[in-house]
Amino acid sequence: MSITSEQWNALPGRTVYDRDGDRVGTVGQVWTGADGTGAEWVSVRTGLFGLRDTLIPLGSAELRDGELFVPFDKSTIKGAPRVESDGDEPLDQAEVQRLYAHYAGVENAGRHRGSGDAMTRSEERLNVGTERHATGRARLRKYVVTEDVRTTVPVQREEVRLEREPITDANRDDALSGPAISEAEHEVTLHAERPVVRKETVPVERVRLGTETVEEEETVGGQVRKERIEADLPDRRRR
Repeated sequence: MSITSEQWNALPGRTVYDRDGDRVGTVGQVWTGADGTGAEWVSVRTGLFGLRDTLIPLGSAELRDGELFVPFDKSTIKGAPRVESDGDEPLDQAEVQRLYAHYAGVENAGRHRGSGDAMTRSEERLNVGTERHATGRARLRKYVVTEDVRTTVPVQREEVRLEREPITDANRDDALSGPAISEAEHEVTLHAERPVVRKETVPVERVRLGTETVEEEETVGGQVRKERIEADLPDRRRR
């Protein structure tokens, strides 16, 4: 896949392979264009112990499985003109022209090896990914409400009842123990239960907010442009 702007900073240290799949070296630094808006060149450390830097254009390079593949063979890359600029400084215009001339000459030579001039057909492709964004906020809020609670409580109370018993041999002595005729008074204290309400605060549960990830599918689309090539051939239908 083509190199995106998000991947520029991750290029240093990546292994570079030529068009035949041979290892060339590792990426050293990245040079942006004159306007500073895009990466145009990478330096590749080649040679014994990686002591030599060679610049390669990024226009046709691709990242595959974390490795950088360029459309040039190893000999072309190692034969590119040397530059003296650091990664923090822009490339000299004369150096850029020499580099472009070197790689363009190789590409043109490759084109003329065939039976005739070739035309490159290109097309746009959709690169679909995902991005994370906030969709809302959830919060817990505790507040107090008052409600009526009614319950039934059994209560007891004492009532007075008059009890009479006849004189028998069993109670005769108690009955005759006092004076024959006298005045007397007896008092009984009555008791009753009444409901008593007391309140206490007890914990009943704990509540927290949690998140879970659910996966679903969404269909996305877009318009892409494709080039078509037609050939006008003598004495033949258009192809």
